[in-house]
Amino acid sequence: MIMLCHRSLLATLAIALAIERGTAAGSHSSWRRPSRNSFASISENTRCASSSITDALSLPLKLRGGSTIVDDDDNADDEEENDEEERRKMQQKKQEEFEKLSKYRTEQQILYQLRSTYLSEMLALRGVPLPTITSVSTADGDKPPEKVDWDCAMCTEEDPKSCLYSFDAEPNTKVVAPLGTDQWISLSALNRLRRTDPTKVEPMWHSRYSILKSWFADESEFSMLQHVGVKGFLISSVLLDGGNGLVLRSLLIMTVLSVIITLMPLLEFIVGRIIVSAPFWAQWTTWGRVVRAGFPLKLLIGQLAWKGVATTFSKLENNVREYIVDMECEILEESVPFTVGVDSVEEEDDTDVEEVESEDVIVDGEDFDSYDDYDDEYDY
Repeated sequence: MIMLCHRSLLATLAIALAIERGTAAGSHSSWRRPSRNSFASISENTRCASSSITDALSLPLKLRGGSTIVDDDDNADDEEENDEEERRKMQQKKQEEFEKLSKYRTEQQILYQLRSTYLSEMLALRGVPLPTITSVSTADGDKPPEKVDWDCAMCTEEDPKSCLYSFDAEPNTKVVAPLGTDQWISLSALNRLRRTDPTKVEPMWHSRYSILKSWFADESEFSMLQHVGVKGFLISSVLLDGGNGLVLRSLLIMTVLSVIITLMPLLEFIVGRIIVSAPFWAQWTTWGRVVRAGFPLKLLIGQLAWKGVATTFSKLENNVREYIVDMECEILEESVPFTVGVDSVEEEDDTDVEEVESEDVIVDGEDFDSYDDYDDEYDY
């Protein structure tokens, strides 16, 4: 702004100087006809004025205050800002290109690893000696759960036991644990869990023990089912385990059909009275459309009806199964013997007393026979 003001001032001074020169030159011939020389002088003066104006505009301003230094600093600052912005743009562009390149290389590395793993697996299947995922896995993952015996104790208010399933076992209930450990779990909770979701049983002990095959399999030497008796065998092995629940479902279907057949005369009477009733035929405009509808609609209605019947039967089966599982839990609570605690000592004492009594009976029988032999020999 200061520079423009200075230039305009110099231009004004140059124009005034040129006019003054022209006026001084033309004062001598003021009342005279201008000649050819006068026109030449005027044009020369104009040319001189224009050249002086150009020179004045082209010359650097050297007025008071050092305006040339300020203008140079402003230009330098503008250039530095432009250079800084360009460098920032270039740096941002390089950063974006580097990120894209890194992402591409990472994706390619992952693809190469997947391809190499797949090729190693395929070549290993064909007999080529290459490492596979199975061969480089840890030994703990390949170790199968081991079979283990069980301990049974009573949870009381004086001697409470912890429970892996519900933190604290209920008082006056039996708890079991792998032999030699204190990782107790309620017997009823364990049995109910193996009936509802067997996949969650062994993770209770971090999959170290084969609980299902050790404690609830008929062929296992540690099976608890060997103590349940005939009633427990019918409930556990026949109803619940027979055909993966097929026996229970079949018996339930037969029971429902038997009830329907038994109540058939009553049902026929009720249906007959409904069909010939006036309120039923008063709704002819409603259900008559369904009767006169096409086969696709009737098929859809039949599917919906069958779905409703199947859903109702499934709920009935679940309720019956839960009731039978509760019965199985009660049988296990009654039949599984104690191995830890005072109760186990009392049971051992009872068994010892029974064995002693049986031995006394045998001894008495032997003594009686010996007396008979002695009497026969004496009579002879």
